[in-house]
Amino acid sequence: MSLKIIFAGTPEFAAIALQALLNSPHQLIAVYTQPDRKAGRGLHLTASPVKELAQHYNLPVYQPASLKSETEQDILKQFNADVMVVAAYGMLLPSAVLTIPRLGCLNIHPSLLPRWRGAAPIQRTIFAGDKMSGVTIMQMDAGLDTGPMLLQKKYQLEAAETTQTLHDKLAAMGADALIETLALLEQNKIQPQIQDNEQTTYANKITKEEALIDWTQTAEEIEWAVRAFNPWPVAYTTWKNEPLRIWQAKALPTEKQAEPRTILQVSKDGLDIATAKGALRLLQVQLPGGKALAIADFFNAKHAELIVGEKLL
Repeated sequence: MSLKIIFAGTPEFAAIALQALLNSPHQLIAVYTQPDRKAGRGLHLTASPVKELAQHYNLPVYQPASLKSETEQDILKQFNADVMVVAAYGMLLPSAVLTIPRLGCLNIHPSLLPRWRGAAPIQRTIFAGDKMSGVTIMQMDAGLDTGPMLLQKKYQLEAAETTQTLHDKLAAMGADALIETLALLEQNKIQPQIQDNEQTTYANKITKEEALIDWTQTAEEIEWAVRAFNPWPVAYTTWKNEPLRIWQAKALPTEKQAEPRTILQVSKDGLDIATAKGALRLLQVQLPGGKALAIADFFNAKHAELIVGEKLL
């Protein structure tokens, strides 16, 4: 058997799920994605990864600015879909839309709900120092990621996990979990699990302001921030009155006593900075106008200016 599916998604995370559906026996009858946005230096209108993939397979693509109007909802009804699959669509679905498909609307959420409901679950997982993450396939309701859970898959984070690496793993895991969920739905073998609202945490949207390193935190907390903000917005500090972006860093224990933000050690192995507890070893950095450099290359270029005892801002 196959289900008639409407897919709604926008970024690469969603495109991976769309590809999994394309490889499945299910029938994709429509693809919804955000309107084209201006991007790049020329600010040209750019199609989303989901739109590009859908067009490659000659699927009908719809890009309404909203689904609130009766006109748009009537279009959805005419598809006579079994289910609507939503993955990082970036647009709220009105309550009226949730009941249009026969089996409702399913969402692929990159966290173990009810932990990290909201806009930035992958970044917040790493920023908080969580050791476990995963994906949840959820039946959507009128709340923000509050619906019954249909399937969960767990993933244990690696030591140097960044937002980019976790994104890629959860995108693939979410696509697999979606196909498994659809098969179980067809066979009526799913028992929805109500979320425990007392365990809820919210993944608020990441801001550029958060990327400024607070050296009065522990080295471990700052390492979490560095990994959470890779690839965007990238953690940074100030050195020689210029922003120094930190792409990779590692927390280390140290017996050296110094005020937070003090340079403790300089070598090709790393640039060690004092924190509230432990030292943060910078491993890949970037100055304005330059490319990201491994610390050995940065040391070779700037070692005369790197002074032990000097403070970063």
